[in-house]
Amino acid sequence: MAKEYRTIQEVTGPLMLIEGVENVTYNELGEIELADGQVRRCKVLEIDGDSALVQLFEASTGINLSNSKVRFLGHAMELGVSEDMLGRVFDGLGRTTDGGPEILPEKRMDINGLPMNPAARAYPSEFIQTGVSAIDGLNTLVRGQKLPIFSASGLPHAQLAAQIARQAKVRGTDEQFAVVFAAMGITFDESNYFVESFRETGAIDRTVLFMNLANDPAVERIATPRMALTAAEYLAFEKGMHVLVILTDITNYADALREVSAARKEVPGRRGYPGYMYTDLAQLYERAGRQTGKNGSITMIPILTMPEDDKTHPIPDLTGYITEGQIILSRELYRRGVEPPIDVLPSLSRLKDKGIGKGKTREDHANTMNQLFAAYSRGKDAKELMMILGEAALTDIDKLYAKFADEFEQKYVSQGYRTDRSIEETLEIGWELLRILPRAELKRIKDEYLDQYYEKK
Repeated sequence: MAKEYRTIQEVTGPLMLIEGVENVTYNELGEIELADGQVRRCKVLEIDGDSALVQLFEASTGINLSNSKVRFLGHAMELGVSEDMLGRVFDGLGRTTDGGPEILPEKRMDINGLPMNPAARAYPSEFIQTGVSAIDGLNTLVRGQKLPIFSASGLPHAQLAAQIARQAKVRGTDEQFAVVFAAMGITFDESNYFVESFRETGAIDRTVLFMNLANDPAVERIATPRMALTAAEYLAFEKGMHVLVILTDITNYADALREVSAARKEVPGRRGYPGYMYTDLAQLYERAGRQTGKNGSITMIPILTMPEDDKTHPIPDLTGYITEGQIILSRELYRRGVEPPIDVLPSLSRLKDKGIGKGKTREDHANTMNQLFAAYSRGKDAKELMMILGEAALTDIDKLYAKFADEFEQKYVSQGYRTDRSIEETLEIGWELLRILPRAELKRIKDEYLDQYYEKK
């Protein structure tokens, strides 16, 4: 039986100080029993001698210092995991919210996870098809990779996230594929959109959803991605599944970290965020990957909204250091009706070269990708020149490049949120666009591929 303490000294906002505790450890879970028998949960943030500072998961109202009892449970926060989680919706603390029966756990896992030994990591090398041309064709996602989406407030990152979750697949295999989707600090409408979006396409059968709403406590928001990653680790490394983890919105998560840090009166770092935010984000992101000797894998797409559209803000800045690239959404493309508004030039997947080519996508993929980047970049320059000096200032070839840039945005990037393109379709659209330019301009593509694909009308 856990020892009970009636030595609560003070309650300040979401924090509570208890004195005279014994053998209590950092991150340990506790329960507060109120005078009326109501039980609330808390976790240990700090130990100083025989004093414990704990953080409450629910509101502090109604906690009477003299009548309330605290007991510590001897373990950190855990998630009961089982394959029955697929197709179910949970809140940020792992409790079912879809009206279905409780999960009967096969085992209970600490949500803080175990860091993956770098020596046990296998190098990501297999292509994941998302059905989105701007990602598959130009910034390819590879199994085991961490590829964030940098968005801004008001841009349709929710639709893109739902589209990737619905469409993502590993080609040519019958391996089990699952999606773990965690939403932090979202509105009820957004939560409803995600759940309905998965239900109507049947994708929910292979999806585990964790929904933390904007009116839930900040400490629950900090637990949500850890719950999701624990479920992903179980499915990947114990059940041999290939798991895609989508976390949205990391900015809300970082704001919750700042809120808790401010309540603890810690010395703030950049823009008021705690100095340990880099470490905290790395603990989350580095749980993705592949392990040698195990079939399963965790691929991660964290989504974050850049405050004031600023790429140098601490959250995108630190995320960029830890992850392998970024997909950037553009407000300008969004205004022009491009869906999804992915700005391909500043976007980058550092592992794309490892997941494309013969046997993975197609032998001409790398060449056409480089040529499309080069042609689009030159086309955008030509369009800028045209705006300043007028169309008469452009050479005939520059006019073709300007036409290419427009067609590229309309046909290649803009595909809507309901279109699922195979990699062959994506490559074919690329060749169709390259035929706008004379063959002599396509200097980045080998002659054998030009003979095979460019000449094919």
